[in-house]
Amino acid sequence: MSLPKPSRREVLRAGALPLVGLGLPDLLRAREANEKPLGKAKACIVLFMWGGPAHQDTWDLKPDAPSEYRGDFKSIATTIPGYRICEHLPKLSARTDKLAIIRSVTHGDVNHITAPHWLLTGKPSPRDGSPRGEDWPSYGAVLAKMGRGKGALPPFVSMMPVVKDGAPRFVESTHGQDAGWMGPLYHPMRIDTDASKPNYRVGEFDLRTDLPGDRADDRRALLVQLDQQKRLMNEHLEGQATKAHYHRAFDLLSKPEVTRAFDLSREPVALRERYGMNIHGQSVLQARRLVEAGVPLVTVFWPNDGITNVSVYWDTHNRNFIDLKQRLCPVTDQAFSALLDDLEGRGMLDETLILWTGEMGRTPKLGQSVVGGAGAGKDGRDHWPHCFTSILAGGGIKGGTLYGSSDRYAAYPRTSPVSPTDIAATVYHSLGVDPHTQIRDKLNRPMALCEGDAIQAVLA
Repeated sequence: MSLPKPSRREVLRAGALPLVGLGLPDLLRAREANEKPLGKAKACIVLFMWGGPAHQDTWDLKPDAPSEYRGDFKSIATTIPGYRICEHLPKLSARTDKLAIIRSVTHGDVNHITAPHWLLTGKPSPRDGSPRGEDWPSYGAVLAKMGRGKGALPPFVSMMPVVKDGAPRFVESTHGQDAGWMGPLYHPMRIDTDASKPNYRVGEFDLRTDLPGDRADDRRALLVQLDQQKRLMNEHLEGQATKAHYHRAFDLLSKPEVTRAFDLSREPVALRERYGMNIHGQSVLQARRLVEAGVPLVTVFWPNDGITNVSVYWDTHNRNFIDLKQRLCPVTDQAFSALLDDLEGRGMLDETLILWTGEMGRTPKLGQSVVGGAGAGKDGRDHWPHCFTSILAGGGIKGGTLYGSSDRYAAYPRTSPVSPTDIAATVYHSLGVDPHTQIRDKLNRPMALCEGDAIQAVLA
């Protein structure tokens, strides 16, 4: 078996080693000996807090900093000795023994539209304004390409609920959320519906289990006609994607055992209430039902639930402490903690990876504005990608782990800086995918799936 190619980081590290006889083969053997074997997680749920959570007001409080940096919130103890988090995350504070908390994530992109590409793919985004077809494929697209999740259910689902009469939405423009250059065949099935509504339905799919046989036959005949009409297109990728999506749609329409995965009414009311009877909570519950039914990857985007157009999503340019206290922390505290408990109770936590992250953090100082940001009011924080916190839990992750730290103002990493490429490598590693796997782009050029290194310290 050939040894893997060393990363650029390792080559540089090797060049800096004293001349004590440690050559490149020795370095490779040392890496192979120190790396944990690939994980065995079967699925991943990405909880994407679009907008950029204020890390210093949630997971990385700085109580000794001046007031204009530390903010308004008090800290509370957690199950990790000496580690304290925001007072408005009480349920999660009691479950940090299940979390790996990475407080030193860093990159340099202040743009909400392009920065998510880092966290959803492990690669920097193409230029702002470039076609989404130039994006690197997201985690779910890669798993779909690898053949994970075969069957009637789609291998990759994106929960992106639309809020009626909400403030302007930007998540649709986010780079890195679908298959990019890998092509539309591997795009996610996108769910825009508000799962908290009593009449929740997924797209045009009928959740009733009493579909008459003749109607199923009619739909199958329609599918054949559609296939015939598109036979010329099927030579192209878009046509192949269309055909695949029609077939999958028919499966979803005709197989009650599949559509049950989308029927939240089958869950006990008490369990639904534990997740929270709101858009995000029910979306997270839907994600759990989907991975339980065999979907390899589900991304849950935070919905646009803001009441003003100056503070929506986690993008708290104004009202930072009001919104964190009232509409952000309580909802994520309830849904994330319920997901941990639910997965553990079903024996699924060890085989389901959870990534909780935003695309960036917020400025260290209240009212501070940065170049490329959107400014901040005196009670808000602007964009800040130079240091923030991401959380891993579940499948193959060592709970109760603190990795990396920030400086006294939560402005820059103080120890163990982590690139989004390393987050991506850890996600792939936990899912049993070698992050350095060679794949070929649309020009048939060999490229590494991910150039980062899995964070060994957070792996169980």
